Amino acid sequence: MIFNKTPLPGAFLIALEPHQDERGSFARSFCRREFEANGLAPVVAQCNISRNRLRGTLRGLHFQTAGHEEAKLVRCSRGALWDVIVDIRPGSSTRGQWFGVELTDTNALQLYIPEGFAHGFQTLSDDTEIFYQISNFYVPEASSGLRYNDPALKIDWPLPVSSISAKDQGWPDFKI
Repeated sequence: MIFNKTPLPGAFLIALEPHQDERGSFARSFCRREFEANGLAPVVAQCNISRNRLRGTLRGLHFQTAGHEEAKLVRCSRGALWDVIVDIRPGSSTRGQWFGVELTDTNALQLYIPEGFAHGFQTLSDDTEIFYQISNFYVPEASSGLRYNDPALKIDWPLPVSSISAKDQGWPDFKI
């Protein structure tokens, strides 16, 4: 794996290094030792899969409140998506800034999201599946979010939204 820093400190774009032969390919997507060597939290409390039927589906921007923060490792296992993170860490020099990257089932990229970030994505193709590892257990009462179209964030989503939950449409404005 190749660990590439993003403009937001603590977040990494991780390129897999597939080994190819006549059968296909093999790549390691997680190694505790390599994560530790790069200063990343290698703990995995749970793994989630999100399947999305329609292109343009938007989920997020989600985070867990203080005491229940999550680091995430996200990759696209089918289709394509625009993955977005927002730094919401108090006192961070990049608080309120976002980073977006296209993850596909063929580009061998995954995004490491540290604690203190909101996360969301928009599908770029029908039948997109996202697999992510999370460092902490989900706590429903600690669930929170930012609105995808919050004017303070000015996130540039690539497509019109075709599907979004009422909950994700109703998050409050972000205070930078």
